[in-house]
Amino acid sequence: MSGTNAASGAAPCRFAHYFVICGIDTETGLEPDELAGENFEQSPLKRTFKSKVLAHYPENVEWNPFDQDAVNMLCMPKGLSFRTQADSREPQFHSFLITREDGSRTYGFVHTFYEEVTSPQICSAMQTLYQMHQAENPSSATPSSSSSSSSSMDSLASSLDEADSPSSSSCRSAACGGYDASRDTLYVSKALCLITPMPFMHACRRFLSQVHRAVTASLPPPLPLESYVHNILYEVPLPPPGRSLKFHGVYEPIVCQRPGPGELPLADFPLGQTFPLLGVENLVQLFNCTLLEMQILLYSQDYQRLMTVAEGITTLLFPFQWQHVYVPILPASLLHFLDAPVPYLMGLQSKEGTDRSKLELPQEANLCFVDIDNHCIELPEDFPQFPNKPELIQELSEVLLRYGISPVGGAPPTSVPTSTTTLGSVSVSTRHPGLKSQQALRELEDDGRNGNLGGEQLAVLELLQGNATLERLQALAKRMGVRVEALRGVGGEGEAQGGRTAVDEEEMRNAKLNVQLREVFASRFTMMFADYEAFVIQSAPDLESWLTNREQMHNFDKASFLSDQPEPYLPFLSHFIETQMFATFIDNKIMSQWEEKEPLLRVFDGRIDKARLYNVRAPSLRSSNYQRCTVLKESAQAIEQRLLKIDHTAIHPHLLDMKIGQGKYEQGFFPKLQSDVLSVGPTNNKWSNRTATAQRRKDRHRQQTEHLTLDNDLKEKYMQEARSLGKNLRQPKLSDLSPAVIAQTNWKFVEGLLKECRMKTKRMLVEKMGREAVELGHGEANITGLEENTLIASLCDLLERIWSHGLQVKQGKSALWSHLLHYQAREETLEQQQAESPVSNGPERRKSESSLGMPSLRASVIQDMRHIQSMGEIKTDVGRARAWIRLSLEKKLLSQHLKRLLSRQALTKKLYKRYAFLRCEEEKEQFLFHLLSLNTVDYFCFTSVFTTIMIPYRAVIIPIKKLSNAMTTSNPWVCVSGELGDSGVRQITKNVLEMTFDCQNLGKLTTVQLGHDNSGLLAKWLVDCVMVRNEITGHTYKFPCGRWLGKGVDDGSLERVLIGELASPNADEDCGRGCRTPDMQHSPGQTRRASITSMGGRGYKPTSAQIQEAIGEAVNSICKHFHKPEKERGSLTILLCGEVGLVGALEQFFHNGFKSARLFQKTVFVWDFVEKAVAYMESADQMGDMQETAEPLGLTCVSLCHYVSAINSSPRNIGKDGKFQLLVCLGARDRLLIQWLPLLVECPVIQRMYEESALLRDRTTVNDLIAVLQTLHDFPITLEASLVKGIDL
Repeated sequence: MSGTNAASGAAPCRFAHYFVICGIDTETGLEPDELAGENFEQSPLKRTFKSKVLAHYPENVEWNPFDQDAVNMLCMPKGLSFRTQADSREPQFHSFLITREDGSRTYGFVHTFYEEVTSPQICSAMQTLYQMHQAENPSSATPSSSSSSSSSMDSLASSLDEADSPSSSSCRSAACGGYDASRDTLYVSKALCLITPMPFMHACRRFLSQVHRAVTASLPPPLPLESYVHNILYEVPLPPPGRSLKFHGVYEPIVCQRPGPGELPLADFPLGQTFPLLGVENLVQLFNCTLLEMQILLYSQDYQRLMTVAEGITTLLFPFQWQHVYVPILPASLLHFLDAPVPYLMGLQSKEGTDRSKLELPQEANLCFVDIDNHCIELPEDFPQFPNKPELIQELSEVLLRYGISPVGGAPPTSVPTSTTTLGSVSVSTRHPGLKSQQALRELEDDGRNGNLGGEQLAVLELLQGNATLERLQALAKRMGVRVEALRGVGGEGEAQGGRTAVDEEEMRNAKLNVQLREVFASRFTMMFADYEAFVIQSAPDLESWLTNREQMHNFDKASFLSDQPEPYLPFLSHFIETQMFATFIDNKIMSQWEEKEPLLRVFDGRIDKARLYNVRAPSLRSSNYQRCTVLKESAQAIEQRLLKIDHTAIHPHLLDMKIGQGKYEQGFFPKLQSDVLSVGPTNNKWSNRTATAQRRKDRHRQQTEHLTLDNDLKEKYMQEARSLGKNLRQPKLSDLSPAVIAQTNWKFVEGLLKECRMKTKRMLVEKMGREAVELGHGEANITGLEENTLIASLCDLLERIWSHGLQVKQGKSALWSHLLHYQAREETLEQQQAESPVSNGPERRKSESSLGMPSLRASVIQDMRHIQSMGEIKTDVGRARAWIRLSLEKKLLSQHLKRLLSRQALTKKLYKRYAFLRCEEEKEQFLFHLLSLNTVDYFCFTSVFTTIMIPYRAVIIPIKKLSNAMTTSNPWVCVSGELGDSGVRQITKNVLEMTFDCQNLGKLTTVQLGHDNSGLLAKWLVDCVMVRNEITGHTYKFPCGRWLGKGVDDGSLERVLIGELASPNADEDCGRGCRTPDMQHSPGQTRRASITSMGGRGYKPTSAQIQEAIGEAVNSICKHFHKPEKERGSLTILLCGEVGLVGALEQFFHNGFKSARLFQKTVFVWDFVEKAVAYMESADQMGDMQETAEPLGLTCVSLCHYVSAINSSPRNIGKDGKFQLLVCLGARDRLLIQWLPLLVECPVIQRMYEESALLRDRTTVNDLIAVLQTLHDFPITLEASLVKGIDL
């Protein structure tokens, strides 16, 4: 990780920076720890008291200043804890890390043990506290109550200690938490800590446990403890990259190794424990949530488990790095940080006996909650899955099974080789694979590295054979086709082969398993991002100009990258490339032009180059097929070689120049070390001199590069500003917790949320406007529906985070929905209290509005909430909040609704603390303004997502009253169709021109079929248009008609298919929104063509040039339609039959020079010409004239006659223009138009019905038309069911 590399590169190569001792300060006595939350109802032994840093060596290190408060807080996160002789006093180990402001990390490793209290003052103070407690709580003397009241357990001992204690009930006067100074011995916790620049967890753990062993052993250690501490602080170097190092603890040598420059960076926390704790499937889900930068809260009683899971999951992110708040162990005093409205990865210690349901978290809408001890995980709703997840789980399971670890969540392996942990009813062997005796022996004999089992091990093996779990594990391994590695280290702590102990073997096994699991994840990223470099936009000439304009620049071509990926990867990748970790990765790539490559990037690029070398850009890189990791064996071998063949050995601990008689050895007590010998290191150390020279060389190089580019501080400032919030808050400052600092932190959050809102709305606008510009013919499309959905989902997450910042009391998982429910309750109460009913002025208002066609929908927060509440498909508050946001965005009411919600200031004050974002007036106004800007574009983010819900639609038929009967005696009907289906035929009550009906979401509406049964005397009907409105989203569609329906009038149609378009909202409706969205502007070409092909404009005769241009534009639009991604195409019906569609343009072509007016004013239609031409062909065929024609032409003739006959014999009364429209559509679909045109042109009927100058009689023009229509043959045209209903071909 970043810290690993930064710390090791910049700091001189010392293995450890500090040795620290924390514990009780006998001079200040017992101080209650207020920050940990005091509980006076508890027995004093169960309370927490303040700990102190008793000593740290050396006093200070220049490149890593000692932060006393932070170290004390993290060494003993819950302060001191006390025990008596009746309690379990097992030593505990845990780790922590401190993230510095530049993102680099320092690691701490802590060994906590219990030491007898010798101070009479402390003992008597505890006695007094216990007596006071007994006087105040007489009931607590019964043994049962204390166990239930233990809410703030000691900092490290988990509840397991209590359960495992052999004296849990009988031999304990303290069973009720009691203490009697005359009878009981009092013990207090003390912590030994090593602070190191790199996470050598195993080595530090072994060193500290050996130091503790030296204190508790009956004989004093070989040398004074100062010698060992001095040795590890000053004489043990960091191992060089790619090498191993041996140094000496008190009793045994300790080996550590460091990966080489081309390998995955150091990660010493055992994944072999992380995976069994959660199970492979849960861990992959947690990994996915981390990649998508959700809020992640780890929860466990054991601090080391928190650290192991947090570090485990972040090491799997390679080559990416977590960029936000990272606090694997959250001290009790920092619980307010769970309120942070930013992505975080934090670990919270669970108190013994507390239930998950009692844990009050400020926000859960975007939270991944990981209950480590119960091996379960609570996921946020609705997020994309990691690509090839089942195959990834399978591969990881096989790796684990090879090491004898079950891939199902359970207890983790322990370092004791043969221990078996019982988990519920399932017993899981934590170390050994279940093997049948014969097979095990065969494998062990085959495998020379292990040697054969001796008699003792055989006995153990035979004992293990009866274990049911091992047999189940064996069966699981066999079923998955995994060959289980041979059993190792069965014989406990004794010497294994080659002088290596069982602990050494265990460490090697952990290291090999770690690297193999990490390689599986790393190979996924190498596959997914093999071509990422091709999409990085290198636009700046130098580093300074790039840093200055970072925010305005596009650094990565997201649209092109996504278009190049396999379809199944898109949901995940479209989210992931929006994250901060991906942005930082691309930033590092761009900066590598001018600076040294960031170490993780260097390793990743090296792997991609290597993959290219082998694959020669194999097509597999773009395929979604899962490719297994191929370097598992090599990676494990590299580690094994380093650990077996030691490259460097550090100086042995030796006697120091110490004062005699100090630091007297006393068994069980950690001595006071002589600080003068530990404050400075040796001056004649060969590696420290070498390091100093290298450091001077590095400093010189840095000064030169600074001189050449720009001041480093300035660069850091730019980088901090350029990257989002969270970067500055990777870890809260632990040392200063004054109210001013907390307020400052909250202010940073408020600023960061506002900035994020500005960036998100800007991005949404730019992307959306970009696409609309493309549809008008400018530029290139760079957003997909998938990407739009991703941006809207991230807006929903942002609003949830804003609403959960500074909450007084959390109610439900969604803070926004909770606020809306409070608002709804208040408004409904007010409505009931208002005496006057709005019904009285309803009809009058309705009348004035219905003349415009549609009664307007009132913008109402409550009404929209009721729509969402009535949707049975949505089961959770988070889902309802997201649906409400999507609906408000689609209605262009999001800003207005939120403004109204926040206008109830009394409610906001009741729900939120003073520092909350929603109570910062200026920022709130700016936030609402940014959201208001989204009204300038159209979203269908509600309609397109909730496709199965029932929606009420209102249809209004508007007749042309001046020319037609206001009444009609026939029975009208309507059928509405959209992109997702149709409503079916709906009968309309006679003379009621309006109806409301419920049906499943139709999506964007495309056509309306309108007809009647022609019954009665006044059957004819002249319809201006039909208006249809979605009553939930308010989208209104206009379906222009302007034609008669009735026999013997117009073209005799009783049924018309009308093509719709979204009507822009009228000004009355819009004025309430606070932002008048300008009407949709057509490009000049479009307005001109609209008038050419409009059905109403029959008096207007376009020129032949205009007609040809219209046909070209219509065909061009259809071609563009098919070049869009399938999910982005919209309605083809509008392009075929709409106002500027292909049918209208061809109709104009056929109308040019057509002799339509006849004697007695009877109109002749183009369809009449088609019918006459077909009649001529059929008669000619019967007379035998067609026999001489070429066979293909004869077949074409037959097809035209067949289609016209099918259209005429259809049960639908669609009129002559409707029939011509249908013929054009069917001809375009079946690629027959260009074959039919020459037939119609050759037919003698044309001379009678067309003038000499007609376009249809101009051979050149017809040939041009055929060439244009030929281009449609490349596309699969499909017709909407409403167009071809009833046609039998």
